[in-house]
Amino acid sequence: MSNATSAARTTTGGSPNRARQVGELLSRNLRQFGMVIALILLLLFFQFKTGVALTPGNIINIIQGNAYVLILAVGMVLVIIAGHIDLSVGSVAAFVGVAVALMIQDWHVPVYLAILLGLVLGAVVGAWQGFWVAVVGIPAFIVTLAGMLLFRGLNQVFGKSTTIPVPDQIIYFGTASLPEVGPNTGFNNLTVLLGVLGLVALVVLELRKRRNALRLGAPAGPVYAIVVKLVLLGAAILIATYLFASAPVGRSFPIAGIVLLVLVVVYAFIAARTPLGRHIYAVGGNRAAAVLTGVNVRKVNFFVMTNMGFLAGVAAVVFIGRSTSSGPADGTGWELDAIAAVFIGGAAVSGGIGTVVASVVGGLVIAVLNNGLQLLGVQADITQVIKGLVLLLAVALDVYNKRQGKPSIIALLQRGFQRTPAPADREQPRSTTRV
Repeated sequence: MSNATSAARTTTGGSPNRARQVGELLSRNLRQFGMVIALILLLLFFQFKTGVALTPGNIINIIQGNAYVLILAVGMVLVIIAGHIDLSVGSVAAFVGVAVALMIQDWHVPVYLAILLGLVLGAVVGAWQGFWVAVVGIPAFIVTLAGMLLFRGLNQVFGKSTTIPVPDQIIYFGTASLPEVGPNTGFNNLTVLLGVLGLVALVVLELRKRRNALRLGAPAGPVYAIVVKLVLLGAAILIATYLFASAPVGRSFPIAGIVLLVLVVVYAFIAARTPLGRHIYAVGGNRAAAVLTGVNVRKVNFFVMTNMGFLAGVAAVVFIGRSTSSGPADGTGWELDAIAAVFIGGAAVSGGIGTVVASVVGGLVIAVLNNGLQLLGVQADITQVIKGLVLLLAVALDVYNKRQGKPSIIALLQRGFQRTPAPADREQPRSTTRV
């Protein structure tokens, strides 16, 4: 009897069962890293077609030329998670940019003080819009639509529709790279150090997440799955480190990229590890339930709008540094790129779902698409058509997955290797209040 039982177990739970688990694991990870895979495939395709897409110089240009949009995406994802939209970020950034340039040129304010005042100005503008959204109760779409017109007009009024140059200290943030230090190794040593730190952080965070899951009795996934994940992501970090570090002397990982990395780390921590982050998800996921559980919805809405204004100021400083001046056309269409980055990254239109890292990846997909099509000589109007189709496809795929009862890509990024869908990922009836 024992042998028969053993044989039955071998037949039903042995190799076929393991094969099924491997199949589920591969399928889960394919969806989980869908945008990362799309980004890699785009880079490889454009490299094959142009021969220069993966050169160090071109990769550096992609980061420097799109850092301002990626910074805006970091703030926009919090706004969208909370269930809002901000159409004014481009105009606010243009207004802050011209204000900083005027403070330096006409009012002779010290450069770094002008930058600080510009960031404060961005936060004040965000707080102004947050007041109308959080206190008065006007929908953010209307408030920021008005803000888009208002601050675009103020940019033209104060700047007199002229170009205002900025000094070298600001140009540094938009065009400089990590300096050359230490012995001559053929690589930029600071960039290599940055890559090593990123690799160590990846391993530590993944192992800590697994340890916490085991301690709490939650599904942690098989060890080989963690190893495969670390190998793939580690390889991506090492390849990126090599590309940036092997650039010609004077060019390496951009300072604008450092600013972006710092913001991603800080805001990813806020969103995932703090009560404020949990409250933002709660408000966007189910506002009524959030109120019943004691979440201060007004404070959450005020914060996401104020923070968006602050990050618009950061994006403004990086952009005018890259372009070496503030101009009347600055900020045009930036809000559309930032919103597209968030939705391509998998955020839900209805709120409650999204991550900072995935939104930045979505922004990189747009950046690589723009860069590759430009290298291929595709006209700007055709590029807009392609970007629109990519955005529509990404959102349609997410909506389709939800209607089929499948988790979204973002939910999988948040859950890791769990076997069952998290309750927050299932679409909840709007008419039902749950606590």
